[in-house]
Amino acid sequence: MARIPAVAERDAGPVGRLVYRMARRRFGDVPEPFAVARHHRKLFWAGLVSELAYEKASTLLPAPVRELAVYRTATQVGCSWCVDFGTMLQRLEGLDVDRLRHIDSYATDPLYTHQERLAIAYADAMTTTPMTVTDEQVAELEREFGRAGLVELTHAIALENLRARSNHALGITDQGFSLSCER
Repeated sequence: MARIPAVAERDAGPVGRLVYRMARRRFGDVPEPFAVARHHRKLFWAGLVSELAYEKASTLLPAPVRELAVYRTATQVGCSWCVDFGTMLQRLEGLDVDRLRHIDSYATDPLYTHQERLAIAYADAMTTTPMTVTDEQVAELEREFGRAGLVELTHAIALENLRARSNHALGITDQGFSLSCER
């Protein structure tokens, strides 16, 4: 159970209830981070708008590259909610969620492409404390994805660090989204 209770739908206000219904229709349930964030209405809206804008703007990287880097970040931070939700999102995008079981051996597992390995290693380097990102690593990522692609990847990993660390700190745990993935 979260350290701060979710705002119940009846208490979310008319527009909040609309957002809850839209989320339930899209994801099958109201994501608990949405409902917890509803305690601070301005940050709730800021987060919702930024997530939607990020989703629309993230078009340069191949989806598997971006989603695997985000998933890896969630596993490294230890956010069970993010791992759960991220698995469902990958399934909804038509990605192979069975590969997620092998992410710890990404560096040598033939299930992962060269680009995916680079992105996952970058997620590890950005997420560890202190960060271990090197100039050589950034140069290789820029060669592989271009400058804009590198910025997109960096933003995706940084954003997932924000989400995962916030959810983990607030005690928000997995919600069962990945159950439909038969993991």
